[in-house]
Amino acid sequence: MQTSSGAKLDFGRVALLLVFLGVGGFFWDSPALWPLKVLVVMIHESGHALATLLAGGAVDRITLAAHESGACLSRLPATHFAQVAVYSAGYVGSALAGAFLLLATFRFRLRRLVLVAASVGLAVMGVLYAGDGFTLAFCLGTALALGLAAKYLPDGGVDMVNLFLSAFTALYVAFDLRSALGHGAAAHSVSDASLLANLTPVPSWAWAAIWSFVSLALLGLFARWSLRAARPEGLGSSLLSGRR
Repeated sequence: MQTSSGAKLDFGRVALLLVFLGVGGFFWDSPALWPLKVLVVMIHESGHALATLLAGGAVDRITLAAHESGACLSRLPATHFAQVAVYSAGYVGSALAGAFLLLATFRFRLRRLVLVAASVGLAVMGVLYAGDGFTLAFCLGTALALGLAAKYLPDGGVDMVNLFLSAFTALYVAFDLRSALGHGAAAHSVSDASLLANLTPVPSWAWAAIWSFVSLALLGLFARWSLRAARPEGLGSSLLSGRR
């Protein structure tokens, strides 16, 4: 399998990515996937928080709920551009996280380092900004699980964890778009899209469609870069290889 530039894609990785997408989509409502949904919500809210800090604002707290919702309460700069950027950051934050996870794992062979970075980042966000006990417990517990996976799983296992997290991020973006378009602005009166609609002439469904398309395009582009076959002198392309 080749890209338009002639670079060969690793068929095993591409096939496994498609399997993960299919499994995640089929079992989307399974309780077994609940921790992953809450994790992506936390990544989403962290995107808002980081954008707030970059824009010169202040983050008061982040809260997660067991029913897979979340909120980032911040004090934003008064500028119109800063507010649009912060409200938009949640839509693309999780997509960028998944995209860089793919790139760091398969393009730069930083599989363990990127999982450790995710563990540390999640713990730091929880300690600094968790607004309640559930949010803090989830962040610290998930950070511990990711850290243990980075330390004890073989290389192939870490690759599969990272690939599944990236696939699940893409699914979450797609299902979020379906929810926004299927239920309309009335059912999402406090959604990011509705907040953006209040600031601009663009309706909430259009904002949801725009940022979901951009997010999925980013994930697709990074996947194309990341899932190329390794050169013979590299560290190997098999996801199922053992620890070296």
